Amino acid sequence: MREALARLRRATGLPIAFGGLIEGRHQVRIAELSGTGTTALRGLNVSSGNGLGGKAVALTRPCAVTDYRASRRISHEYDAAVAAEGLRSVLAVPVVVHRHVRGVLYGALRAPTPVGDRTLSAAVAAARDIEQALVAREEAAHLLSRAGEPPRASSPAAWEEVREIHGELRTLAGRLPDPALRAELLAACTRLARAGQPGAVAPPGAPKLPPTVLTPREVDVLVCVAGGATNAAVAGRLGVRPETVKGYLRSAMRKLGAHTRLEAVVAARRQGLLP
Repeated sequence: MREALARLRRATGLPIAFGGLIEGRHQVRIAELSGTGTTALRGLNVSSGNGLGGKAVALTRPCAVTDYRASRRISHEYDAAVAAEGLRSVLAVPVVVHRHVRGVLYGALRAPTPVGDRTLSAAVAAARDIEQALVAREEAAHLLSRAGEPPRASSPAAWEEVREIHGELRTLAGRLPDPALRAELLAACTRLARAGQPGAVAPPGAPKLPPTVLTPREVDVLVCVAGGATNAAVAGRLGVRPETVKGYLRSAMRKLGAHTRLEAVVAARRQGLLP
């Protein structure tokens, strides 16, 4: 939400932005403020149908007023907080995930200036960022719940599912604009990879080598290769060119001392870089 508010202000030029997610029964709690001069709006609970944000929730579409205090198109339960901040022109965009409103993003001016289509479009784009982040969080939570406790070596079929989940989590992490959530998912991937699985033990008498450090993209490529993907398929999954995939793969193989793709995957698993 904080990043989306900052983006909205940059993209639209609106000096004020605020918003929050649904908490409880159809109430949006204003939790984040950007550019405000007071804290009058913080913690405000906006009910569905009430005020401009409540109208956006009820209609599941963006709404705007040129003069909040004088508008006859909205109810006025929150006039005191709006007046304390000195807001006049306000827009509200609902955050909708799977047809359910999950929050509201507001932009505002302290002058009764009409909100143009370009400004409204930029606000809608900022709301889409929040929607994508929420979808990613839910998808990540589902994948992590599927992973649960890593199975023991006697469960090769279950380990295949863990490997599949590991790959899906890494792909999802690569799509996230939120660096904190991306780091959280990659940390979960590391825990899965290091949990140990069949064949993870080095051959008897093999020298103990320092752990190999691969870049996140090199690991992503090896994850896809381990699943049997071709370079073209890996490129499509990661959103890069096939030549780029070849470069990552060559680099990973060199670091792991491997001569083939399969050897690279086996070496990465032995070092706990892949599950």
